[in-house]
Amino acid sequence: MALAPQSDAIIRVRDITVQFGNTRILDGLNLDVKRGEILGFVGPSGAGKSVLTRTIIGLVPKVAGRIEVFGVDLDAADANQRRAVERRWGILFQQGALFSSLTVRQNIQFPVREYLDVSQQLLDEIMVAKLVMVGLRPEVADRYPSELSGGMVKRVALARALALDPELVFLDEPTSGLDPIGAGDFDDLVRTLQRTLGLTVFMVTHDLDSLYTACDRIAVLGNGKIVAAGSIADMKASQQPWLKQYFNGKRARAVVV
Repeated sequence: MALAPQSDAIIRVRDITVQFGNTRILDGLNLDVKRGEILGFVGPSGAGKSVLTRTIIGLVPKVAGRIEVFGVDLDAADANQRRAVERRWGILFQQGALFSSLTVRQNIQFPVREYLDVSQQLLDEIMVAKLVMVGLRPEVADRYPSELSGGMVKRVALARALALDPELVFLDEPTSGLDPIGAGDFDDLVRTLQRTLGLTVFMVTHDLDSLYTACDRIAVLGNGKIVAAGSIADMKASQQPWLKQYFNGKRARAVVV
């Protein structure tokens, strides 16, 4: 696959290998995520899509390879450099991963408390602004995650991911578990936020509708490597067996929109 120019790539992954015991999950994987795009990252179940996300952000160790984010080699970065990079990204984990013992208010304020020393008044103002940004009323601030619907959990998790005004957002299966209407609304929200805030979005998903409506480009994981990258039209034209089944199978859309 062609490599993006240095200035055009927010994330540059080179020759990444990740192994659990004797099982190799990622095998010399290369990938660029371009500035300002929404990249949809797809592949068969269990192929390692979430593993790559967690490797980039440092939760899963790699055996080999190099990862650069915002031009910083994360292996060579010292603690202060690493913290500065982490300050510039936000993460929405699978199922939202809200802290169940914290209120909505406390969940959204958590990363701000972690990185910034600000007053409680400013913390509350940030929390309200982020709730409004994701389409929720400030009145939900004192609810606990168990008191929220699935769609609300995802929106609160997105508000938390946006709390520090990041330039880069990781979304791991953001529409999983949502009904079609809720998933469509969430896709529209992500697209609107990406355009208005100038975000770069790395979206792990299996949702075909998300790929059609929200993503600028798609990268496909197979056998531990990126086997294809391009537009929906490129995916539908591919003769690779898994891509043909996924994008032209029984549940695929009839036309490109």
